[in-house]
Amino acid sequence: MSDRPMRIVIAGGGSAGWMCAAALIHLLGDGFAVTLVESDDIPTVGVGEATIPQIRLFNQALGIDEDELIRATGATFKLGIEFAGWGAPDDRYMHAFGDVGRDSGTLAFHHLWLRGHRAGVARPLGDYALNAVAAKADRMRRGAPRPASMLPDMPYALHFDAALYAAFLRRRAEAGGVTRVEGRIVDVVRDGGSGDVAALMLAGDRRVDGDLFVDCTGFRALLIGGALGVGYEEWTRWLPCDRAMAVASAPIVQAGPYTRAIAHDAGWQWRIPLQHRTGNGIVYSSRHLDDAAAAERLLANLDSAPVGDPRPLRFTTGRRQVAWHANVVAMGLSSGFLEPLESTSIHMIQSAIERLVTLLPGRATAPALRDEYNRRTAFEAERIRDFIILHYIANRRDAPFWRERRDGDIPDTLRAKLELWRGAARILRDRDELFTEAGWLQVLVGQGVIPAAHHPMADAPTPAQLAEFLDILPRLNLREVAQMPRHDDIIARHCAAPAGLAA
Repeated sequence: MSDRPMRIVIAGGGSAGWMCAAALIHLLGDGFAVTLVESDDIPTVGVGEATIPQIRLFNQALGIDEDELIRATGATFKLGIEFAGWGAPDDRYMHAFGDVGRDSGTLAFHHLWLRGHRAGVARPLGDYALNAVAAKADRMRRGAPRPASMLPDMPYALHFDAALYAAFLRRRAEAGGVTRVEGRIVDVVRDGGSGDVAALMLAGDRRVDGDLFVDCTGFRALLIGGALGVGYEEWTRWLPCDRAMAVASAPIVQAGPYTRAIAHDAGWQWRIPLQHRTGNGIVYSSRHLDDAAAAERLLANLDSAPVGDPRPLRFTTGRRQVAWHANVVAMGLSSGFLEPLESTSIHMIQSAIERLVTLLPGRATAPALRDEYNRRTAFEAERIRDFIILHYIANRRDAPFWRERRDGDIPDTLRAKLELWRGAARILRDRDELFTEAGWLQVLVGQGVIPAAHHPMADAPTPAQLAEFLDILPRLNLREVAQMPRHDDIIARHCAAPAGLAA
């Protein structure tokens, strides 16, 4: 048995590479050597700037001080995502983090809300979500005591500059012992017996040997796709958007602690407020909108002056047939792509790292570990895919792109969820799928999908009891939010970025 450390080589930097490097060097300890290979000549995509609350668990696991991170990355807080025009053009709703309403014994809140909605005594669903009420008021809190004990916790995520986040993690990773090798990968050497990757050959006839390789080379997928030939499973029949353009614009004062996703005739546009700039982008189907028109539409719908020109991005929605093959694990864009409608890009890197640490092999990979990794990765991607498809198919817009989405086929897994909801208002979370019952509820109701019935237990309260139950929580939410500080004030007091911050 060799006494040398197990050598883990990460091919590629960016958010995926440096998240992986920082996590592995921090969590694995002695017995492992982590090397990251990247080329300064290859730009990163860097479109993922909005996150979900799980990012805070990742940062905490690495011992990162949140205020330090926010200052370094120009970050702001995020309480949810506002969807504008996704049902009908004038519709608007919030997919807020956290709970919606409060259950009554074993009865889920939404059954009582549905009964009240039909009776005309329920308020809009968003009034029952503390995060949604706070986001609209541009207020929030971080861990302060709650006057009303029945109110839920207030989870939040971050908007940050993805390039600055990668740079922040790079500094930590290198300080922790990660070796960075600058160079362009020109060849991948495979073992003649096992077929595993043995080394990366870099320009200048340099060689980097390893035992386990992590492919973070983006859409190029140099290792998993190029060297190992792992195929790609396309999902364009369900999610046909295949283009995006991104452009920064000037920061917006009091932009609000939430991401915006604004539907247009051939896709949607995002707005992500940061301290030092605003991230904007347009996602669209090239069959319904050409690149020039997309750029024009993006620039015409900015809320502040653009900084630079739109950067184009082409993609094919889907995933690798397997994310771990031989001794190569694909993470980030090399493992697949789902449009960032629900801010899942960074999270899928995070969850891949968590799976790898949990199932980390020795120098020889046990097939059972690899199979389990691939099963979990596929399950996560497919369930996130279904949730994104839901936004498209439940629309009432009158444009060819949207009519095609409404009338198109859907995966059987999504069809089963919709049948449970439409027939009997049941939302059942399958194992450890990412989105909770509260998330599905907000999008289903927000898109106007109202079921035909509710649980019979919801008929037990008298009309007066039901009305009282549905009236108290919105009033408590408003009272709680009125006592919260403004989002911009929290940043100014605790974690303002330095002047002149730039990626």
